[in-house]
Amino acid sequence: MRKSKTNTLVVILFLISISSFCQQQVSLTDEFQNKNIKAVNRIMSLYGGQEDAVEMNAENSDGVGILKTIEFDKGIIEVELLGENKPGKSFIGIAFNIQDDRTYEVIYFRPFNFVAKEQIRKDHMVQYIFHPEFTWKKLRKERTGEFEDEITTPPNPDKWFKVIIHINEEQVKVYVNELSDPVLIVDRLTLTKSKKIGLWTGFGSSGRFRNLILKAESKLLATPYKINCLVGTYLRKSSQIFYSVCICLICYLANATNLIQDR
Repeated sequence: MRKSKTNTLVVILFLISISSFCQQQVSLTDEFQNKNIKAVNRIMSLYGGQEDAVEMNAENSDGVGILKTIEFDKGIIEVELLGENKPGKSFIGIAFNIQDDRTYEVIYFRPFNFVAKEQIRKDHMVQYIFHPEFTWKKLRKERTGEFEDEITTPPNPDKWFKVIIHINEEQVKVYVNELSDPVLIVDRLTLTKSKKIGLWTGFGSSGRFRNLILKAESKLLATPYKINCLVGTYLRKSSQIFYSVCICLICYLANATNLIQDR
């Protein structure tokens, strides 16, 4: 009986350690071709001959491509974005907590400000909004500098750049490329009410997206896609899984000791 209980504990702890750190690679081209992206105020298309890249055209409104089969609320969103160095005409990012076609949170970038010389424009490289109540204009006027910021080492505005968005119940942290420090930290302006996410571009802006990866905060993603548990990667990056594995090892050794005693 003791051996059975110890074996069960080892299995449970191991499953906890890997289920907290699983990731899901979402093929945007497959989503598009399978008609699983709902385009709102935009036309979606494949982007050139590039693998796993889709494009949203420019319209005189904000636009979002809602991923219909994906569920995600808290955790990490990784994606590569490609905007343009066109002042006032390139706004690109990711929408989350999408409650309907016009109500959602967004983290987005203004690539044309990546090469700005004036400090006032540098301060507007990355932005958080909650539409339709808290637009960039309202936030800039009433809470200046709180929901947008400069990127100290900005990407090339005409090339792909990687974005990592950490979302929890109260806060959002944004990282760019290989920068170790967040480029933006904000307190969310709403509670999580939806598990829908999407691709987003602003007024008059087109945008291109690829290599979308979702990492749930504490549970497996509730979608039918193949989930890849990269335990080795997280052993290097996360103390949490390190401790979980240590507990598993301790239980394993305890179990081995019990087996020796039984003999």
